[in-house]
Amino acid sequence: MKSMFLSPSKLKFAGVQMLGTMAGSVVALMLIVISSGWLLMDTVSAQGTLNPNFYSKTCPNVVQIVATVVNQHLKQDNTIGAPIVRMFFHDCFVRGCDASVLLVSPNKTAERDSIPNLTLSQFDVIDEIKSNLEKACPGVVSCADILALAARDAVLQSGGPTWAVELGRRDGLTSSSSDAASHLPSSRSNAQSLIDSFSSNGLSIRDLVTLSGAHTFGKSHCSTVLWRLYGTGNQGGIDPTLNKTYAVGLMNKCSLPINPNATISLDPSTPNTFDNNYFQDLLQNEGIFASDSALVIDSRTKVFVTEYANDEGSFRDQFGDAMIRMGRIQILTGQQGEIRKRCGFVNSKSDV
Repeated sequence: MKSMFLSPSKLKFAGVQMLGTMAGSVVALMLIVISSGWLLMDTVSAQGTLNPNFYSKTCPNVVQIVATVVNQHLKQDNTIGAPIVRMFFHDCFVRGCDASVLLVSPNKTAERDSIPNLTLSQFDVIDEIKSNLEKACPGVVSCADILALAARDAVLQSGGPTWAVELGRRDGLTSSSSDAASHLPSSRSNAQSLIDSFSSNGLSIRDLVTLSGAHTFGKSHCSTVLWRLYGTGNQGGIDPTLNKTYAVGLMNKCSLPINPNATISLDPSTPNTFDNNYFQDLLQNEGIFASDSALVIDSRTKVFVTEYANDEGSFRDQFGDAMIRMGRIQILTGQQGEIRKRCGFVNSKSDV
């Protein structure tokens, strides 16, 4: 399905390069994305239900409010961008983009309690955005839309591209740790498993490689990649799909006995900047996860890795489009679900 929006690079918006400045500049850019002609004549998405201007009358400052909070937190800690993007991905791949990943369970049975999600962070950023929006326009903006906007802002404010975020999602009512465990791709996945996972969500092989490019910033716990460095069971030693020199460097940072809190950067050269270094690293067999290395082992995915390694503009163009497509996975609209008052909890009858 084609995106209904013009590609960022084709518009050559100069302001994208003016990042890391005053919060006002970033917020202004967010508003321009919606108002300066980025949309085609038919502003309704191919879904027929999502629209970047969905809140233009009911909460006109939503884009500014979200961007301001993300900017404030990034100024305090420039590592928070990647975790927000990861949270959006983990939400959309389980029950669709319905903010079910944000729900809290007293019995620890929600998505966020699943092993793949135990390292998710920045829930406080989303909660702060929601609190500010409830003051400005109570009961209007869904947590699902907040997460989609915050992910875009996290990429943009970390040096990446921008795109017009489609809005109008509703929040889900349920969340299951078992669903997360069974639907999220593993960091040990091979290419076929990844292709199948993305295909089941309506995403292409190009989308798979493009969205994997989010690994260009952020960190991983050493415990996640330990087996690639020291082996498992009867098989010891470095994973042969890893560059040995690179692996030895990782071992110096993830030495035994392992510190459960120890982390390593996914992209050691520009760990907090959104760029195409990830793909260049992959071609040198320097992908931290087995799922990263898988992208250069399989010819169906390697072709896109090579393209993006050699053409950062192509990667930036494709990333926004892929995020738009991912943001349409199994959405709730109309009267489905609800608009939560607090992102971590479904509304009680007294809230409605």
